[in-house]
Amino acid sequence: MTEFPPAIRLFSEAQLAGRSKDRAPAHRRPMRVYPTPMPAPGRRRTVVRLWIPLTALFLLLAPFALLLSPFAYLAPPRVRPSNPILGAVQLGRLLMSLGGTEIDVDSPHARVHIRIF
Repeated sequence: MTEFPPAIRLFSEAQLAGRSKDRAPAHRRPMRVYPTPMPAPGRRRTVVRLWIPLTALFLLLAPFALLLSPFAYLAPPRVRPSNPILGAVQLGRLLMSLGGTEIDVDSPHARVHIRIF
């Protein structure tokens, strides 16, 4: 017989205990409230705000993508776009659609806000 780790061997018992009738239904059980950790007193929260003008960068690099697109014919056929110039234009459309993206990361020790325009 195969020997399983203790967590696997005890899983069926844990499952039965979880289904016992003496447990209150989920809608009547009190919710657990966890305190939010705050930074230590005397330390300030780090705030980082970045505005990244990628749209202007993409517009400046677009002519190079169109000039280099014929080299896509050197790629293997399964990864090569059928029309390299159209592939470069579609990649540019995808990158330009990133404009207006806002990224917020909020943690107890730092807040990071990145805006791509």
